Amino acid sequence: MYGLLDDLSIIEASSFVASPTAGLYCAQMGAEVIRVDHKEGGLDYDRYMLTKEGRSLSWENLNRAKKSVALDLRSGEGRELLVELSAKTGNLITNLPEKSFLSHEAVAANCPDLVSVRIMGWHDGRQAMDFTVNAASGYPLMCGPEDWDDATAPPVNQVLPAWDFITGAYCAFALIAAIRHRDHTGEGSELRVPLGDVAIGTVANSGAMAEMLYRGADRERLGNAIWGAFGRDFRSLDNTRFMVAALTPKQWTGLVKAFGVEEEIAALEQECGVRFADGDRPRFEHRHALFDLFQSRAGTMDWPELARRMGEQGCTFERYRTMHEAANDPVLVDENPLFTRTSANPSGFEYPATRSFANIPGRKAGGPAPAPYLGQHTEEVLADRLGLSSGAIGKLVDRDIARLSDKD
Repeated sequence: MYGLLDDLSIIEASSFVASPTAGLYCAQMGAEVIRVDHKEGGLDYDRYMLTKEGRSLSWENLNRAKKSVALDLRSGEGRELLVELSAKTGNLITNLPEKSFLSHEAVAANCPDLVSVRIMGWHDGRQAMDFTVNAASGYPLMCGPEDWDDATAPPVNQVLPAWDFITGAYCAFALIAAIRHRDHTGEGSELRVPLGDVAIGTVANSGAMAEMLYRGADRERLGNAIWGAFGRDFRSLDNTRFMVAALTPKQWTGLVKAFGVEEEIAALEQECGVRFADGDRPRFEHRHALFDLFQSRAGTMDWPELARRMGEQGCTFERYRTMHEAANDPVLVDENPLFTRTSANPSGFEYPATRSFANIPGRKAGGPAPAPYLGQHTEEVLADRLGLSSGAIGKLVDRDIARLSDKD
């Protein structure tokens, strides 16, 4: 909430995760983001899970710091108002279909320098969502225990809708890039970002696509091990599970000292004819022997002792937590300046909320802004953006074309 974009206004007509995330990140940097929904709420307005009052905690958090306008988007008049708002503002984020009433062409007719970012399914027009593009990416069939049989092993879906969040972040970047281009040239831009392309493109950017083509086969399953480096989950004497990673010489040396296995490592190096400090390759190729060694030592110490030793050596590690534990962890949340505890939520439920993830040294970061009530800013935005009088807005409300706050 540093106000870096406080001279920027954006209309957001969206739902679910990717598109609202793009608007959220812009709002957290100070942009005025005006989310326009159907008068009864968009497709994600009552997304699970709901509080006993019927408020969606997902919607509430993906729309923090935004303004909310509610229109009858099933009526021609309501749609015309959204098109006009988009044209007057000049910047649009949406995941409505490209051939809908909110097409770039329709808005640009009255705003030639319009910058619009449209999130799509696949580049060829097919529909998609995070979990379906993830199935196509190959990652779910790469996950699972090493000893699973390839012929019968089930896919393992990730719980986090990662492609949605990556797409949202990329769209925020693309919007700002296009606005910068307009500032220099006066030209508007229509940007279409297919969710599927973000997924398969990320596979390519990571080098995984080239790897599969080079090897001519799929990568083997590794369980919880890190591909191409040293890292895995281990269990302490008191049954605490934790993750360690050693990708640098310093991390590796620290881990060996923390576990007290210097002599065993030296013996294993002589047996294998390698030096594990030389890099990722020898550690990865001999990972099973190393895993057995580290687990045997981890099983002799309780977690507090292990954590102390690894901390003293500057190791990279973390204890596994349930998400409920993470949400109640004082180090992760209560003592983290990222969070401010707030009850200023439409749900009325008090919990920690985040500001911008970015930190600017020397500048005080503002706290997280609340999410709006649906339609909370309808009157304000229609008056400020379209110049409508209170009487004209009142008539729209009376005719059920516009809706005011659903607070009550």
